[in-house]
Amino acid sequence: MKELSALNVFFWKYRFRFFTGILLVIATNYLAVLAPQITGYVVSLVQAKLPGGKAVSTTNQDVIVSFISKLSVHNQFSFASLITFCSITILALAIIRSVFMFFMRQTIIVMSRHIEFDQKNQVYAHYQKLDTEFYKTHSTGDLMNRMSEDVSRVRMYTGPSLMYLINLVSLIGFCLFNMFSKDVRLSLFVLAPLPILAITIYIVNSIINKKSEEIQGQLSDLTTNAQESYSGIRVIKSFVQESAMLGFFKKNSELYRKNAVSLARVEAFYTPTMSLMIGLSTLLTIYLGGMQAYQDPSKVGTIIEFVIYINMLTFPVSAIGWTASMIQRAAASQKRLNEFLSIEPSIKTKANPIDLEFVKGAIEFENVNFTYVHSGVKALVNFNLSIKAGQKVLILGKTGSGKSSIAQLITRMYDPTNGIVKVDEVDIKEISVQALRKSIGYVQQDVFLFSDSIHNNIQFGLEAIANNDALILATKTANVYNEIEQLPKQFETLIGERGTTLSGGQKQRVSITRSIIKKPSIFVFDDCLSAVDATTEQSILNSLSNFIHEKTAIFITHRIFYSYKFDFIIYLEDGQIAEMGTHESLLAKNGLYAQLYRIQQSHEQH
Repeated sequence: MKELSALNVFFWKYRFRFFTGILLVIATNYLAVLAPQITGYVVSLVQAKLPGGKAVSTTNQDVIVSFISKLSVHNQFSFASLITFCSITILALAIIRSVFMFFMRQTIIVMSRHIEFDQKNQVYAHYQKLDTEFYKTHSTGDLMNRMSEDVSRVRMYTGPSLMYLINLVSLIGFCLFNMFSKDVRLSLFVLAPLPILAITIYIVNSIINKKSEEIQGQLSDLTTNAQESYSGIRVIKSFVQESAMLGFFKKNSELYRKNAVSLARVEAFYTPTMSLMIGLSTLLTIYLGGMQAYQDPSKVGTIIEFVIYINMLTFPVSAIGWTASMIQRAAASQKRLNEFLSIEPSIKTKANPIDLEFVKGAIEFENVNFTYVHSGVKALVNFNLSIKAGQKVLILGKTGSGKSSIAQLITRMYDPTNGIVKVDEVDIKEISVQALRKSIGYVQQDVFLFSDSIHNNIQFGLEAIANNDALILATKTANVYNEIEQLPKQFETLIGERGTTLSGGQKQRVSITRSIIKKPSIFVFDDCLSAVDATTEQSILNSLSNFIHEKTAIFITHRIFYSYKFDFIIYLEDGQIAEMGTHESLLAKNGLYAQLYRIQQSHEQH
């Protein structure tokens, strides 16, 4: 249960609701145990009126009964009036108790909803802080399941389970106090089955805890399977794998069903066990109480009171199983949440970062080595590169040569294994991560657009809404304005998930527009023109030439751009610079660059 201690901060935050709710639960149960006392008193009054009956003793009476007795003597109530007054008192207590129960739920249950809200925000905010490496090794389905299903199960603990637990403890406490104050021997006999109940609960809870953890893990796998199927539905259909994927989902679903049913069977053991124990207690009360009443008729009222107490305990005691199950499930879910919440991001801003008011755009790599932790692939080896502010650089190389890794290090999606990456002669680890990324316009190789309007996708990341002139200029620069204007609602046109309603080239150009409208100091284009034709590519490069004239720009690609004059070109191989120079000097070397140039020309001619 130690995992649930992480929730204490929320209980303290909503301490007014929490403690008010506890007081209301206690008050509700105190009022509940008054009714049996009055009922026992009334039974004793009736018995006293029977032939041979004895007058009700005024000694050793409960507070409420003593109050009613004194009140009846003072006002000289008749027998009928006294019975009526007791009945009205029981009704009044029930009404007041109902009001308290309403406010009890308004405090504790509403508090649980506030905690659920805060916890989901806490988990989401933590997800945002985690670095790229984390998302390489964890599935989206698992992340979603922890934030939705696990948080919901924790809410069942902070709300209903906690309320019933407090209710159970307070009601049992009041009942036991009254029972032992009336008859210790009878109370011991009546409560004898409870230790058996406690042992049963402990054993079954241990089983439930283990099964709950397994089921939550399987639910994450099932969610991941479904999420990947929905995202990759076009691939599934194109390869005619609907049946295969359905079979795979059914297999995982069947495993989840079997374990869920197994857990349900264990939980179902609680209810009959509770009923058996309560029934046994009631039977003992009636049998032993009847024996005492036969010997001493004045005990009848006490026996009736005991029977009512046992019946009052039926629901809270039977709820022990449900409450314990919910607490065990919540502990298993909170444990899964704590696992992620305890992960510290490797990429984070230092305590006192250097504030760069204006980034000029100079970039430098000093003896950089970079290896991907999750795969062990060495992306860059003893890499050195110096780019002056305002320079335009083209980075070429085969797949896996380390091109995209350069972009990832500049934007600090990763930190180098060894070496230093500098911006304006400052180690980027000393700069605020947010400030660094705001100064960089990064167009990634894997284009991602949100399921929203084109307008909102373009201005994503801007602190203020972009005006129409800036929006039009940016889209014209990316050569996508005319195509947007032809859409039914122009810029307000909604695009599907990940931009599925747009073509590959349109998605790339909208992504370029999103980077342009930021007006950053550094541009990094990572193979962002692969889905456009040669004519569109040239048009975009010509438009970009004017826009990024004084900006630092890095173009990462697998093909040569003829129409753009770069300050220098780099050809990467196995994470190292194999060749470096201008277009003319590299052709003169007749090396890897020249070979790529000839191959590309040959393909274009054919």
